Amino acid sequence: MNGRTSSGRRRTLTTAAVAAVALASALAATVPAGPSSGTAGAQTAAATVSDPAALVHPLDGTGTGPVSPGTVGEFPGADTPFGMIQWSPDTSPNAVQSGGGYAYSDSSISGFSLTHLSGTGCPSYQDVPILPIVGAVGNSPEAAVASFAHEQEHASPGRYQVELGPVPVSVSLAVTTRTGISSFDFPRGTASNLLFKVAGSANPVTAASVRAVGHNELEGQVTSGQFCQTGTNYTLHFVALFNRPFASTGTWDGSGTSAGSTSCSGSSCGAYVTFDTTAQPRVLMKVGISFVSTSDAEQNLKAEDPGWSLQQVSAQAQVRWNALLGRIAVGGGTAAQQHTFYTALYHSLLFPNVVSDVNGDYAGSDGKVHTAHAREEYANFSEWDIYRSEIQLESLLIPHDVGDMVQSLVDHAEQGGWLPKWAVVGGDESQMNGDSADPIIADAYAMGARNFDVAAAFRDMVKGATQNETGHGLEIERQYLIQYLSQHYVNAGSLDLTSIDYSIGGSVTLEYAIDDFAIAQVAAAEGDHTVADTMIQRAANWEYEFDPATGYIQARGTDGSFPAGQAFEASQLEPGGQTGFEEGNAVQYTWSVPQDLGVLASLMGGDAAATSKLETFMSTLNATRNAPYEWSGNEPSEWAPWEFDYFAAPAETQRSVRAIVDTEYADAPVDEPGNDDLGAIASWYVWAALGLFPVTPGSANLALASPLFPSVTITLPDGHRLVEDAPGAAASRPYVHGLTVSGVTQPTSQSSASGCSASSKPLSPAGTWDLPWLPASVIQTGGSLHFTLSSSPDPGWASSPADSPPSFGSGELPAVGFSSPSGATSLVAGQPAPVELGAASAGGDASTVHWQVASVPSGLQVSPSSGTLAFAAASVSAGSATNCGRPSSATQAFTVTAVAAGTYSVRINLTTASGTQLPPVVLDVAAQP
Repeated sequence: MNGRTSSGRRRTLTTAAVAAVALASALAATVPAGPSSGTAGAQTAAATVSDPAALVHPLDGTGTGPVSPGTVGEFPGADTPFGMIQWSPDTSPNAVQSGGGYAYSDSSISGFSLTHLSGTGCPSYQDVPILPIVGAVGNSPEAAVASFAHEQEHASPGRYQVELGPVPVSVSLAVTTRTGISSFDFPRGTASNLLFKVAGSANPVTAASVRAVGHNELEGQVTSGQFCQTGTNYTLHFVALFNRPFASTGTWDGSGTSAGSTSCSGSSCGAYVTFDTTAQPRVLMKVGISFVSTSDAEQNLKAEDPGWSLQQVSAQAQVRWNALLGRIAVGGGTAAQQHTFYTALYHSLLFPNVVSDVNGDYAGSDGKVHTAHAREEYANFSEWDIYRSEIQLESLLIPHDVGDMVQSLVDHAEQGGWLPKWAVVGGDESQMNGDSADPIIADAYAMGARNFDVAAAFRDMVKGATQNETGHGLEIERQYLIQYLSQHYVNAGSLDLTSIDYSIGGSVTLEYAIDDFAIAQVAAAEGDHTVADTMIQRAANWEYEFDPATGYIQARGTDGSFPAGQAFEASQLEPGGQTGFEEGNAVQYTWSVPQDLGVLASLMGGDAAATSKLETFMSTLNATRNAPYEWSGNEPSEWAPWEFDYFAAPAETQRSVRAIVDTEYADAPVDEPGNDDLGAIASWYVWAALGLFPVTPGSANLALASPLFPSVTITLPDGHRLVEDAPGAAASRPYVHGLTVSGVTQPTSQSSASGCSASSKPLSPAGTWDLPWLPASVIQTGGSLHFTLSSSPDPGWASSPADSPPSFGSGELPAVGFSSPSGATSLVAGQPAPVELGAASAGGDASTVHWQVASVPSGLQVSPSSGTLAFAAASVSAGSATNCGRPSSATQAFTVTAVAAGTYSVRINLTTASGTQLPPVVLDVAAQP
């Protein structure tokens, strides 16, 4: 897959005029405007962080910001990297709005539950909340809460502590991968209780049970699920062991509380144990969990925590976190920047979760128990969210673990028949559009993960992309596949059948094109050139959704027409976004063509035109789905600020990335611009602070911005290091004036895939790097990068079209047609109305396009009904690195006349001289009397 660099499409357009736009507040700082340079060692080296876990603030991200959806949704409790258990407080009353179970604005805790997700749009897991109380249990223990204040709360990786009230009880939690240990410091007395709200999960419970075993143990289970009201159920089993006997027990169900009872079952079941803390106020408890059985939960507990030392468990968790977080060591920067960076990295490394027990057993997607041999099984993949940046970050640091994660997706497909869309324990919640397992697999492979069954993964990917899924209930891998295959796009109003019923036609077409591109990369790696060629052609289907008349992506209706008006029309907004776009709008999704940004720029009219549109898009940050601007809080916008690199305007990437870093992230309860979605939004920040980003799914090429910190060392799994040295780096100095690189082979100039004749660009002097990207090889070899940074842009650095990162356009359609007016027109019956038909060059080799009205509806006249559009020879820009100029377009006028009032639809087919069929132009006509 990485080998496609040699044939990737080089930019061959005229250089864009780079706007020297100042950073809003950061660049107003009184900093010297000149570049900061010097050789390595010329300045005192910034002190490198040695204890990154100490810089993590798990309470960051537990607040709600002003921009919808607002809730970041992190949980602050104890966790290990990718741990099965996330032991964390659930707050009341606002936590129901948070996927993490915790709202910073709350002042009550309803329990410390054992499982959590972070930053999801729907509540999930939060199984078996455990709450200490003092005094009588009462008749409604399931509703009991305890007060708390943030001043009495402390969270760190692997550890959580708080003092509850009004009667003070101190709680401390620490965890291993599958177990937790806690201490509860009660006041002296005889009525110190621990409530086990076994049926207290965040989502509906269909079964629950608990029983006392002897006088120092409880065991039980709960069945819940239906995340976002879809998908399957799971069962969590637990064993709770105490360091001393409890004095008494009791249970409750929907009919009341039963003192002295030792067991209960039912969908409202819960239990409590009471301790006499007159002589010894502290009670210790250990918990083991399993998604397979109570006996496995007990085995997990014995294997991972045979002792009773909370401090030891906490210290071991911190060691694990430091080992992983320390693979990216930063130096310098402000304290807030260091906290924000390591907190974001921490949140990027929590999911997906280990779901197999120490004996390898796990609950499969077929409802049976399976065994993972000599590896871990994982679940909780928020696939649509994580494929853009998070899986690549995890692959960069721990490719072997990611290989196990990918194998888990393959296992799911082998057991359930299809790759999942949102894999949870034992099933698929099937959320969001697209088939995002495909880019996850391709991303992992490209970034170095190899320890999974690649051949099986490839078969599963091809199956999902070619076979219409039937008989699989609500879990449909590719919705509307027949429609997509037959007409190259999905109709705008098609509803998401397995998630919230948003209309998805435009967005899912773009997603499937990305998914197909990902399959092509794996096919090439497997040597299946037939599938690779087919899928790379399908990867160009996004061109069916581009309307040159508006210059943006739009969603076609059932008759193939674009909606009338501009690309973004407020009248088309629905609860989920603009008609045809799930969680977004047409302008936001326009930039979701990471596999072929070169052709996107060509269809827009060239690099300068694309840059201008993107500058307008980036002029308002975090605008939500209801405005045609950047939305930092949702994943489709992750690519956008990096795409200036592809349009010969890298200074704009440097400015835009830093603007988001400085204004949309913070060391605070609201630390991110939106739902974190299991680490997706946090992982974007990590890449942005490094000044690197993997734009193209299935490729390990890295687009460049600039590092936030003066010193960065990334330790790769094989011991190689990628080192960034950026003297004077600061929030206010994002602009690159020079870059020297050692240990990385600079790519040679590439031929254009557009049909233009590209002259070779001479290599830069040894060590000098004037490309706004790094080749995929850097993640294997490492290297050293020395940046010269400034507070003012350098419009000359890496801004030749030939410098741009590869754009993989080998399957592109050579041109796309349009009409003006676009989509629809109105006229008076009997009076001819002029229409302009045109075609925009995609930079390919088409010189002429033939057009033909497919059929003329009765009562309508079109004249002429056929013709030829001839592209003018592109002009050559002075000083251009290539023999290509601005892409051209061609137009021809025709008239439409309606004999009588009514509505009509005109379909015009377009083909190139070589017979390539282009996307049709469809015009709806409304004739008035």
